[in-house]
Amino acid sequence: MNVAAFIPCFIDQFYPDTASNFIKVLQKAGCIVDYNPGQTCCGQPAFNSGYWKEAKSLAVKWLDDFSNVELIVSPSASCTGFIKNNYSKLFNNEQPTLEQFKEMTPRIFELSDFLVNYIQKHDFGAVFNHRVTFHDSCSGLREYGIKNEPRMLLQHVSGLELVEMENTTTCCGFGGTFVAKFHHISTAMTEQKLENALKTGAEYIVSTEASCLLNMEAYIRKQKLPIKTIHLADVLASGLK
Repeated sequence: MNVAAFIPCFIDQFYPDTASNFIKVLQKAGCIVDYNPGQTCCGQPAFNSGYWKEAKSLAVKWLDDFSNVELIVSPSASCTGFIKNNYSKLFNNEQPTLEQFKEMTPRIFELSDFLVNYIQKHDFGAVFNHRVTFHDSCSGLREYGIKNEPRMLLQHVSGLELVEMENTTTCCGFGGTFVAKFHHISTAMTEQKLENALKTGAEYIVSTEASCLLNMEAYIRKQKLPIKTIHLADVLASGLK
């Protein structure tokens, strides 16, 4: 099975090891993975900030970068959810491009959705001897629609203990540009999220979203809290050769 890896900006710039582990997991699942080094932003930050013209130019490039591949998989429900749900708004009056997008949509997947629902593989022989709690990102839960999939994968990781936190579905305070425009409100939300995570006694917060993890990690470091963040792909790759 041939798969094109879509690596979002946050992961490319801040978590390159997560990108490598994401590819390692796909290969463990039996996929032949191709990475196009010319890929760029999908346009989500510009779109959410109201710059639809700029977002559209990035969307056109994204479609061209991935138009001739069998399947597209990404370690981000935020970016894939944005593409699947909002590109049609950018190309509403441009029929050829809209048709190109509609043809591609069924072939675009977030990692956990791809593994659990498409190829139906849950166990990768991963080992992670830690207590963890899971953070549902707003975009993953509400825009893309994943909830059980990451948890099903974590249940098959040897040595891992998953403990749910209170209000797991509430925002961590990131929200894209929200974290910059409404810093004080964002910080209060992050504080509440970390308090709930710490109550579980977990050593790690796991999520499908690098942007959420980056936001929480910054707060953890500043406050010197006894907890860490980790991407789902990194957990699934733990112990793999």
